[in-house]
Order: sequence, then structure tokens, then C-alpha cells
Amino acid sequence: MANTNPTQDFLELDQIREGVVILKNKNIRSILLVSSTNFALKSSEEQNSIIYQFQGFLNSLDFPCQIVCQSRRLNITGYLEKMKDLEDKQTNLLLKLQTEDYREFIKNLIESQNILIKNFFVVVPFASLQATGLTIPGKKEESSNFSEDTFRRAKSQLLQRMEFVALGLRRCGLQAVPLTSAELIELYWSLYHQKSAETGYYPEIPNNLIK
Repeated sequence: MANTNPTQDFLELDQIREGVVILKNKNIRSILLVSSTNFALKSSEEQNSIIYQFQGFLNSLDFPCQIVCQSRRLNITGYLEKMKDLEDKQTNLLLKLQTEDYREFIKNLIESQNILIKNFFVVVPFASLQATGLTIPGKKEESSNFSEDTFRRAKSQLLQRMEFVALGLRRCGLQAVPLTSAELIELYWSLYHQKSAETGYYPEIPNNLIK
């Protein structure tokens, strides 16, 4: 039988700790979930203001960022199950039939139309001391793991960058919140298991991956 390696062996991701993604090369990342705005419904003055603010935000960055747009099929399985439960409990025959018709209408609408939901993320990076090959005099770092001091220093720098990015986006009328460790796990898993994620299925989080 051929040897099979877990998917994690082929990913750059090493660990997710306190809302921070630690890569195998010891660089770290944080991901912000960003709200959207209906640009087309804005007036010309509002559109120009948003453009200038976003341009100013990009010009103010002295570190790279990655903007990611994730599209996923709308999953309303939980809602349909709730409607089915209400239908079963309904004692009025007319209301029961109307609930059934409504549930079937929504189900057929979702199945016949490719309805997508979009999420927007900004990935904020930071190169740790280990990743850059720098060391603190008199301090020996383990090659395979972060020391607590190194992680705290790197996370502090990353948080400053996240606050700077969130402030710049707020000036554009957008809200940005950092993803938690559990949310990061869900995001990464869904990127590699899109069909399962669309059905609402998520596996248990491995203990060695999240802290």
C-alpha cells in the first residue's frame, strides 16, 4: 500500500495560535474580515471620496498586504430544517400547507439559482526574528518552535500593523475585525474543501493545530 501523507504536510501552515497563523518558515500572519459597501449606489461625490481614501490608505502602507475575496454557495440547510420543524408542529392545516409551499419555493430557488455569498479578507504579514535569521544577543532560539518571548514580540508587531490597516479601512467606510483561531481554522479548511464547506460540514479541529 502506498504511503499517504496528511494534507497538512503539504501546506505552509504550521500552527494557529491566539488568532495568529504561524507558517513553517516562522513568518506569521493575521487575517481581518472586512465589510463591504455598495459602491454603485453611492453618489459621485461619495464614490470619489472612497477612492481617494483607499488610494491614501494604500500609499500609507510600508508593508505588503493581501486582499482576498472568497465566494461560496449560499447554504440555508439550517433554515430549511427550521421551517420543516415549524411545518411539522403546525396544527392549522392551511398554515401547514402554506409553510410547506414556502419551504419548497425557497429550496427550489436556491437549487435553481447559483446564489453566492462573498467574504472579503485582508491578510497582514510579519516576518519574525527567526524567519529573518536575526537573533537577540545572548538568547538562543529553538530552530523548530517559537520561544514564548519571540512569539510575543512578533505578535505585538503584527497587532500594530493590524490596527493600522483597520484604521485605514475605517476611513474608507469599511469595518475590519480579526479572525479568531477557530475562525481561521474554518477559513483554511473551507479553502481546500469547498464542496463540504458549502453544505455546512466542518470537521473537528485538531488539537495540535490550534492553541
